[in-house]
Amino acid sequence: MTNAMLRLLIADGNDRDGRAKREAAIGSTTSQAFAAVVGDLAPEAACTLLNPADAVAGIEAGLDAYDGLVLTGSTLRLAEGGPAVERQLDLMRAALEAGLPVFGSCWGMQVAAAVAGGEVGKNPRGPEYGLARRLAASGAGAAHPLLAGRGHAWDAPAIHLDAVLGIPPGARVLAANAVLDVQAIEIRYGRGLFWGTQYHPETDLDELAAMLRLTADDVVAAGFAADLSAVGTYADQIAELAGDDEAVRRHHAWHLGFGPDVLEAEQRRREIGNFLKHLAMVRSHKGRERDRVAR
Repeated sequence: MTNAMLRLLIADGNDRDGRAKREAAIGSTTSQAFAAVVGDLAPEAACTLLNPADAVAGIEAGLDAYDGLVLTGSTLRLAEGGPAVERQLDLMRAALEAGLPVFGSCWGMQVAAAVAGGEVGKNPRGPEYGLARRLAASGAGAAHPLLAGRGHAWDAPAIHLDAVLGIPPGARVLAANAVLDVQAIEIRYGRGLFWGTQYHPETDLDELAAMLRLTADDVVAAGFAADLSAVGTYADQIAELAGDDEAVRRHHAWHLGFGPDVLEAEQRRREIGNFLKHLAMVRSHKGRERDRVAR
């Protein structure tokens, strides 16, 4: 992928406590893990990590110094409010009003929808833990560049309780499944363009296993597993899918019903790669415009 010199701002959706718990359990923050995925897909991209939930966000340059913004998932909830939430709403609003392309997964999508006038709350059909199953593109999503390379139906890593329940004015729903009507979305706000997913295309399988262990109490409470031991077994099998033992991988993939859309990293990360391609095209277009004006 030709994303030379892309400058990407990756904002971690978690507050200090959320980042510390995740780093202790998984070994990296959400923004660090996302930056590692970007590094795999676009090795020459430069990622600046940001903690907008904190009082001091840490943006050393203005938003116009970047080609795009990513807002990651989070353990925060919009309904709880507070400074950590308001700062992220402010960042999303500023980025979109400035015309910056933005991608968000899970929490990031919820924040963008709220800024643009949508409704976010607890999904009445229940949470998703592990995978969002049988995702399908809408009519608008079938030809949308965010979902380029996706099949007629796919599964994706997902852990969420809240969701976008009402879309903002002018937004386009790109994908849905039986659990949620808004699994992927395009939002236009100000001069900016937001692409997002409720699921987590950036999440690797070992990370998904660790996240399930972190939320094991919630998984049991939701009725997905009989007890904490069952969650642990499920998480262990997912983690082993990330290993090198092909026989074990084949067995667990069959047992869990995981297909290539989850098992193959390039396919699992499809929306991230498509967003990076979009940023490269926007950057190239701006470069041509600058050259035309200079002449």
